[in-house]
Amino acid sequence: MLDQQTLLITPELIASAQNYSEYREMIDQLLAENKTTGINHSEGYLNYTKMNVQRMNRWDKTAKISPELDKIVASISSPQVWLVITEGWCGDAAQSLPFIVKLAALNPLIELKFVLRDENPELMDAYLTEGARSIPILIALNEDLSKEFFVWGPRPEFLQNRLKAYKLDPQNITSKEFADGTHLWYARDKNKAIAEELTPLIASTI
Repeated sequence: MLDQQTLLITPELIASAQNYSEYREMIDQLLAENKTTGINHSEGYLNYTKMNVQRMNRWDKTAKISPELDKIVASISSPQVWLVITEGWCGDAAQSLPFIVKLAALNPLIELKFVLRDENPELMDAYLTEGARSIPILIALNEDLSKEFFVWGPRPEFLQNRLKAYKLDPQNITSKEFADGTHLWYARDKNKAIAEELTPLIASTI
């Protein structure tokens, strides 16, 4: 992984990657043109993207960081680069990104950047989840990109296990019903699971 990371996550990639504001503006502009990120501009993917904008808007306003996690992030004393692989149509990304953005904003030493999965297939293939190009993926590195601190994603462990169980046995639940259940879980969880999973990971970088 480190050899691939050193090769694929370059200063040039980070320099060309987007910040959150640029990422959101790109999605808004694409939607204005009846497009989304990637090559699939079907009505379904457009609808996913529109719903995701609403989700991100909501979490941008309501996501909260616990005092414990706030203190840990604030304790980071050396520059870090947080790179997120994502797409505008990805529901899990829309649920997680605003929380990650608020975390990064707690410490000016954290540089948070976003790249698109389908524009970076080699990078994505270095961070597969059980063989799948699942997103979002958060990769935390040191300033010169020579050391990978941790990787998180594409979703909280509970949801990852739920997805694996669904693929093994759908139990007469449609894909839409499954997705609706996923987003209901996110709404009820209020970022607690991602906070619990990221807390020890971030603490290990201090």
